[in-house]
Amino acid sequence: MYGDAARFVQAVIAAFLLFVGASPSFAETRTIVAYGDSLMAGYQLKPGEGFAPQLEKALKAKGHSVRVVSGAVSGDTTAAGKARMAWVLGGLKAKPDLVILGLGANDMLRGLPPVQARANLDAMIADFKKRGSKVLVAGMLAAPNMGKAYAAEFNGMYPALAKKHAVPLYPFFMKGVVANKALLLGDGMHPNPKGISVIVQGILPSVEAALR
Repeated sequence: MYGDAARFVQAVIAAFLLFVGASPSFAETRTIVAYGDSLMAGYQLKPGEGFAPQLEKALKAKGHSVRVVSGAVSGDTTAAGKARMAWVLGGLKAKPDLVILGLGANDMLRGLPPVQARANLDAMIADFKKRGSKVLVAGMLAAPNMGKAYAAEFNGMYPALAKKHAVPLYPFFMKGVVANKALLLGDGMHPNPKGISVIVQGILPSVEAALR
């Protein structure tokens, strides 16, 4: 009798959440993986100052039950990110509910062909989706010194891939931070803690929408 009653209560709660359209983030802890390079890895930052911990804190402050895991490695190109996917995902206790994919900056800085970066990102998005994870593409922009032709091809691959795979796009991960010395480390490239905070506040609405 008690078991039947408990199952009935659970069913009623589940039906209620479905009926009111409540976000699952309030019903269970969900896992987000920040999959990128040094911009996401917290390069030269202290524990708690990087993208993953700041994003987790911001989401929890808005009532979401989440765990944000850093799957970012400094220096990674799209090829390196693609090569380590199985290893990173295999080390997680649970399948990611959402992957924020932010790779490509190092391809651009090394002048690697955008066609290669596009192929790698294409494969990663497809693989993440095949594994049952949602994907939010965090785009990058080419530096002006790369030339107009390179920039057009590089910048265009992110919206094109998001459209192809029907996944959301946050157009520029470094929006509001790039070229702002007050938000960057001494190298003028990587965000400092304040810069990470700006990035988190910028991408937060897109992350919340992707979690729904």
